[in-house]
Amino acid sequence: MEGDTREIERRVLDKVGCAISQIDESKNVDEVIVALNSVAVCIFPLQQCCVNEQYRDKLGDGEVISEDEKTRWRKAFYRGNAFRTFSKVLLYDIACNWLASFPASARKNVYDVFFSRGSTSEIVQVLVPCLQRSRSSVHDHLAVCMNAERLIELCFLKNDMVHQMATELAHSPKDINSEQLNQTISRVTQLVTSIPDKVRQGASSSLSADLFYKAISSQLLHALEQLDLMVVSDVGNGISMFNATLFTGQMFARICRRGSADVLLSKVIPWILKKVRSIVISRSDLGTKEIFESKHDVCIWLNVMEAVNDSHSLQRIAEEALNQLVIQNANDVEAYWVLCVLFGRLYDHHISVRSMFLEKFLLWKVFPICCLRWILHFAVFQSSPDCVTLENLKSSFLHETVQRLVAIWSTKEFLQSSTEQQAYVTAALGLCLEKMTKEDLDAAKNALHCILQGISCRLESPTYLIRKMASTIAFVFSKIVTPENPLYLDDTCQHEAADWEFGLSATTKGLHPSTKNQCNGNIREKETTSAPNARKLVTAKEDKIYAGTMKGKRQFSSKITILDEIIDPESDEMNKESRFDKNEMGSDSEDSEASSDSLQPYDLTDHGDDLKKKTLKLVDLVTALRKSDDYEAVENALDVAEKLIRASPDELKYIAHDLVRSLVYARCFDVAAAGEEESAEEKRQRSLVALIVTCSLESLDCLNKMLYTSTLDISQRILILDVMTEAAQELAASRILTSEQRPMPLISSHSSTNPWFIPSDIGPPGTGPWKEISSGNLVNWTHSYERELPLKSSHSTTSKTRRQSSQSTTGSKSVKFQNCFVQYAAAFMLPSMQGFDKKRQGVDLLGRDFIVLAKLIHMLGVCIRCAAMHPEAWVLSLPLLNMLQCREISRHAEAHVRKAVLFAASSILSALHPSYVASALAEGNIEISQGLDWVRTYALQIADSEIDRECHTLAMACLQAHSEMALQACRSLESSREDASLTKTISLSPSTISSRSIKIPHLNS
Repeated sequence: MEGDTREIERRVLDKVGCAISQIDESKNVDEVIVALNSVAVCIFPLQQCCVNEQYRDKLGDGEVISEDEKTRWRKAFYRGNAFRTFSKVLLYDIACNWLASFPASARKNVYDVFFSRGSTSEIVQVLVPCLQRSRSSVHDHLAVCMNAERLIELCFLKNDMVHQMATELAHSPKDINSEQLNQTISRVTQLVTSIPDKVRQGASSSLSADLFYKAISSQLLHALEQLDLMVVSDVGNGISMFNATLFTGQMFARICRRGSADVLLSKVIPWILKKVRSIVISRSDLGTKEIFESKHDVCIWLNVMEAVNDSHSLQRIAEEALNQLVIQNANDVEAYWVLCVLFGRLYDHHISVRSMFLEKFLLWKVFPICCLRWILHFAVFQSSPDCVTLENLKSSFLHETVQRLVAIWSTKEFLQSSTEQQAYVTAALGLCLEKMTKEDLDAAKNALHCILQGISCRLESPTYLIRKMASTIAFVFSKIVTPENPLYLDDTCQHEAADWEFGLSATTKGLHPSTKNQCNGNIREKETTSAPNARKLVTAKEDKIYAGTMKGKRQFSSKITILDEIIDPESDEMNKESRFDKNEMGSDSEDSEASSDSLQPYDLTDHGDDLKKKTLKLVDLVTALRKSDDYEAVENALDVAEKLIRASPDELKYIAHDLVRSLVYARCFDVAAAGEEESAEEKRQRSLVALIVTCSLESLDCLNKMLYTSTLDISQRILILDVMTEAAQELAASRILTSEQRPMPLISSHSSTNPWFIPSDIGPPGTGPWKEISSGNLVNWTHSYERELPLKSSHSTTSKTRRQSSQSTTGSKSVKFQNCFVQYAAAFMLPSMQGFDKKRQGVDLLGRDFIVLAKLIHMLGVCIRCAAMHPEAWVLSLPLLNMLQCREISRHAEAHVRKAVLFAASSILSALHPSYVASALAEGNIEISQGLDWVRTYALQIADSEIDRECHTLAMACLQAHSEMALQACRSLESSREDASLTKTISLSPSTISSRSIKIPHLNS
């Protein structure tokens, strides 16, 4: 048998060699078709091709082979070296030279057939690499790439190659080496999932990431279902479901790693949910758990999820599974069993999965309340919502979870976190407390003390929502201690069941929250004030207005007019109060009508503006910004903050610290009216920029300390980095108005007060100051200046007024451009570089908060660019290069961070003057030479291996900037060596040197 196999392999190789020789010697397309047909008839069923009449006889000259023989030929062709050798001719030589001339039938029967009816794993390994340009290739890359995309679309989307691949792996022989099989599966899955990133920009839309991953996900699901039916019906004897589930799990992991977990789970969750609903509806005498364990098509998903050996992919699958369950309107029971089907076995055997559900999903992430209930039932209660009781709960998980939640919830530091995070953890704690008894509460260590401490801290908060959280926890806690006498600390909490949404609107069902535009892929809830709370606030304002306006009828009527525009007319309480006001004011209105003729007209439109207290002091500004429950005061403070700060009063530097904290902690989305949130956010951002510009050191000291504190959320950290970036750019382009006294000197002097790189001010009277011209290029190492010259005497005009003389230049005012950022560059950059790699409570820049890390690196790049051509740029570039060389940053998994690293590296190259680099090389400065060499090496690696197009473009631009900088540095080094050789032959005495000046070309005019 082995000898027959070797004989067939030898005959296949001979046939392929003859066909390749015929193709090389071919002079027209018909000869190429005949050569391909000679190989195809030995492997595939014979098909007719359209060729010229003189070549039709040659199509049938091939040897006649039986179907069984063709099967053996086909196995030898694809499993040996024949196909890999022949595929290079098919995909490169024929695709570039002959394929465009093939008739449609010939292309289908003697060309496409080698890829559509062969071994799928071998076809993928030769087809996908054609999408990348090879440096040593002499073929037309566009023709090769377009043909490869056409074949990929044919194989994967029309012929369902992923479905065939899963079936082939399931039917693979049992004696195959398992290690070799695992390597093949890993290599094939990597190639298949990389297709959307490797195709051209103008490729077919069906090869885009969303459509392609959606198509192959459906193929995987159908393949698993078909194989499962074959196993259950005993038809598929010898089928290895392990290989199919391993292939499916690794495909899932690769898709999630490439950022398309939402596309994958949009197919998987409805598929599983349909099976779960059918099981839940058709319950028998057996318990639901026994029914699920007996279903083979459900248990197969446990093996699939075990094949996903990537923790990041598991987390993304869990997050998107919860999101899709919300979209599919799943109830608590259905969602619980879906989570059990996907993560039941992993949760029992893997500590990392338990940590993901019990820590990340309860303490770090923020999901809708319905998702929180599902997480608790699956991970903590470990029981279905329809049969959970206090007796069948696993007390150990519940006690540990409550202790962990209470320990964090009771701390004062957690009170300074975002409102959404506090509401989420409070709801988790409350839902756990509802399942506890008094004995369970006593068994939990320090739980009682921590709960009381957390309640007391929240009751002191000025924010109504925080106080409501405390009152709700107190209500649930009192029901555990004294069920017959619950404690109500809030009048609005007079219900048997607690409201764990706290007036925050949950995520709208049916909408998919974008995980690419939010920090770390969290599913955030939008914070809005509920209608009852809004009515309560309006009612309180109305009581104050009513008590303070009974002195005059005219003032009272104006208040009622304003309130009618705010109060909801459908509210029963407000309608009752309005009827009471009309009855009480009936007699007074008759008197007012009788004397209305004697009253003067009064404008009611600006009456509200007169009552507003204008903020004129910085102390009042800080006080108003801290009033989180007084939205009007905060809004008025934001309106005047920028102008007040730009005025730069004397006490600004003493109060800058408090003002920075108040502006950062201000909740603009709560304060602003609907539709004006962005306007309020812009006012706060402009105020912070003005504060950094006018009081730089004090403001930067506070912002750098706040950047890594656990009390801020991601949006506030991004705000800090944005305002620092804008302030640096404003300081770098600052203008100073100076008054110049320019008397005509009796003796001209070549000395000037300008820096060495600015030309001399010598010129006729009326000459303007020098202004630097920006060339707009990325790298600009030469200074270009221009100035305005006065008109010549021949261009002067005669005036008809008494003021006929030209304006005197003495005492004239001019505007000078001065880079004020340079003196504060170190304060901007150095403190923010410290501590970026430390993981704290709520701060993880290298992991979850990668958006903040990218913003930080971009800010540092802007700062070094603003200090370009100054000695400070040379000093600060070294620590920035050391930071970028950190492997956790330069090799970060997210492309957004790598883009920021390339931008910062390009900024360093544009900020360093070539003469500085040349002098460093001449002096033997190792650090700067190693840093610049790392920039070149890193940019080359990114340009060669990066799959993200923007990163690739930035890497190429960085290489170009590095080449230009190296060229200029070499020229500067050569010129310095020539000057050194000249100085050896020229000798100047000390007296001569002291009486003469040395002029540097292009620097002094």
